[in-house]
Amino acid sequence: MRASMTSVPGKEQPFYFSMWRQVVLYFRTHSYHADNCQAKENLQNEDEADIKAAQWIFKPMGSERTEIRKRQMAAPPESPGAAQAQLSTGNRGSNACCFCWCCCCSCSCLTVRNQEEDRARRTSHELQAEGIPNCEESPAPTLEEVNAWAQSFDKLMLTPAGRNAFREFLRTEFSEENMLFWMACEELKQESNKSVIEEKARLIYEDYISILSPKEVSLDSRVREVINRNMLEPSQHTFDDAQLQIYTLMHRDSYPRFMNSAIYKDLLQSLSEKSIEA
Repeated sequence: MRASMTSVPGKEQPFYFSMWRQVVLYFRTHSYHADNCQAKENLQNEDEADIKAAQWIFKPMGSERTEIRKRQMAAPPESPGAAQAQLSTGNRGSNACCFCWCCCCSCSCLTVRNQEEDRARRTSHELQAEGIPNCEESPAPTLEEVNAWAQSFDKLMLTPAGRNAFREFLRTEFSEENMLFWMACEELKQESNKSVIEEKARLIYEDYISILSPKEVSLDSRVREVINRNMLEPSQHTFDDAQLQIYTLMHRDSYPRFMNSAIYKDLLQSLSEKSIEA
């Protein structure tokens, strides 16, 4: 019969059973230590692999930045003429991000775009100025007339010389279309031929009322509705409400600045000096 593996109280365990238990304990202890050593070795290998991977990732970035700095320091400064020629030919550097228009962008795309918009705006204004008729023919203003301009806006607008001086000032503020519209309405009131009235009314509407015109004047919706109704049968007074609104706008907004402008002060000073010399 096989000996019992359990201990019986009051009896001593056989010798072979004691040896077998020690052997089992030995193997268990040895296996435990072996597992711990293997686990430590695996963790150490994983740490080394992570360190190597991190070095492989970040080391090239640092070296690349260093290389870029060296190239930037070694590169000669580019002259403004060369930079302008490069922009005109459409060549872009490695740092030019043509699809980024944000303010945080390090390239010069935003600056170039703003410069092009300013250039286009100036060109548009120059083309508009070319189509503007010449100023009214008038004799040189006297000192008394120039002093009278400061008394009221009506006295300024009554004389051709006053309208020319005020129109020159409006041109500096990019609002010359207000004076041109007012003058066109005055010419319309002097016409009596029906076909001529219809033609001039159509031109005035296209030049100063249409939202598609670059010389559109600022009018409220009520006045625009009145003009649209009047254009069904144009007459000499089709634009009376609009003309009065623009006249009031020039009186309240532009006239005070004109009286303090260099154009008016220089004219007044030159006429004063001539009167003293005479």
